[in-house]
Amino acid sequence: MFLVVGLGNPGAKYLLNRHNIGFMALDRYFESAGGRPTWKEERKALVARAKITGPGGAAHDVIFVKPQTFMNLSGESVRALMDFYKIDLDHLLVVHDELDIPYGAIRVQRNRGAGGHNGLKSINEQLGTQDYTRLKLGVGKPPDKRWDIANWVLSNFFEDEAPHLPEFLDIAGDAIESFILDGFQKTATRFTRDGVMPVAQEPPK
Repeated sequence: MFLVVGLGNPGAKYLLNRHNIGFMALDRYFESAGGRPTWKEERKALVARAKITGPGGAAHDVIFVKPQTFMNLSGESVRALMDFYKIDLDHLLVVHDELDIPYGAIRVQRNRGAGGHNGLKSINEQLGTQDYTRLKLGVGKPPDKRWDIANWVLSNFFEDEAPHLPEFLDIAGDAIESFILDGFQKTATRFTRDGVMPVAQEPPK
């Protein structure tokens, strides 16, 4: 069994924030697959189940998770679900926004520090380790140094970025499937890519 965790903040207010791209990736995955998941509340998270079948016919049970604790406490639901379903660290994938790579870039990495990301800090603290796989989705840094980082990640994508978001999220969905079917190493090799989306130019207000 696999646990795929998308990070974000609950509520309509945060729906389209850069910080919520983990939630967006999970929602887009189901949308692209033509499925209508049933999200249920479980252990401080919204949880949906699915089976992902590989070319050889082997089916894998997957639990998709959107923690509802707000970002800083994401680890609480992750730890509770990992313990309850007895999921191995090798089968945990955390999908999250990444400031240090450009918009549209992807990195698949394991056993890395939190890099200032509060959701990852919480998960690391709760699990007592950082040795799990992350799917990092680049949201880039503010185009203007006057932007406060907290305000930046809690801002929506700009008009020149938004049209490219579905394509970006579809690639993230492919990476999720690859991790489940092919494992970390092949996924890291296949899906590591630089940003190909336009750089936001809108100045801070």
